[in-house]
Amino acid sequence: MGMAVNDSPLSILYRGSLLSCNYDCGYCPFAKSQDSREALQKDATALTRFVHWVSQQTRPIRILITPWGEALIRRYYQDAIIALCQMPQVKRVAIQTNLSLSNTALQRCHSPKLALWCTYHPSQTSQARFLEKCQQLLTLGTRFSVGMVANRDELQAIAQMRQALPNNIYLWVNANRDEQAQYLPSELAQLHSIDHLFEHNLHYYPSLGKPCHTGDSVISVDASGNVQRCHFVKHSLGNLYDGSFQATQAPCPNTCCDCHIGYIHMPELALQPIFQNGLLERIPHIYDAADT
Repeated sequence: MGMAVNDSPLSILYRGSLLSCNYDCGYCPFAKSQDSREALQKDATALTRFVHWVSQQTRPIRILITPWGEALIRRYYQDAIIALCQMPQVKRVAIQTNLSLSNTALQRCHSPKLALWCTYHPSQTSQARFLEKCQQLLTLGTRFSVGMVANRDELQAIAQMRQALPNNIYLWVNANRDEQAQYLPSELAQLHSIDHLFEHNLHYYPSLGKPCHTGDSVISVDASGNVQRCHFVKHSLGNLYDGSFQATQAPCPNTCCDCHIGYIHMPELALQPIFQNGLLERIPHIYDAADT
């Protein structure tokens, strides 16, 4: 069932049931986890259903796929991205990935509508191997940003990655919440010099009762089609597939917000003008002067 006619743009954060990852980061609960064949089939079926729903819509849609595990190495996610990028109403398809898929797969997925939110994990792959993937993206002309977690034992690796990447590729840095209180002034200065927006990621933003675009022009959708305003507010807004979804412009019910994919949608922070059309893929407008 399609949604009622609506010409306003809609951004969807899609998170299926995939839990598996091929990396073994020490801070991640999904490190080296494996989904059974049945679980992967269930996730693939749900993704196919979501792609079909999108195909029936007429309003402009932007999609960010935010898997718990690593999705882009899965052929069915690649096929879904290819299908979505071919739909005229879909203006952007972005996905979070560790960029460990093959160059052939990257070439298959390439589209002017595709953007990759790439995370570099120094403990899991070499800088040279990661940069080789980035070069492939540059050759293809695929939009992408690169990001790292500011683990205090990896600050040198962050600086090295910034030096190795072309200047027109944004390297964003997420604070390590467990280590944040331990950052030295010199370390904070270094991280700010690498990512001029790092300051925004250091805060727990009071959000209770404050306006947020989530629930209205931005929604979160799970594998069953259940809709929440964002990943961090569990109250259901209905379901995409049975027509029960109802948008809301209600203020945020949570005490605070500390994740980029959440606070980015709080209008009082004025981050929309900074990212503009690169909001979902985390590419500031200054890195993407050509409006797409």
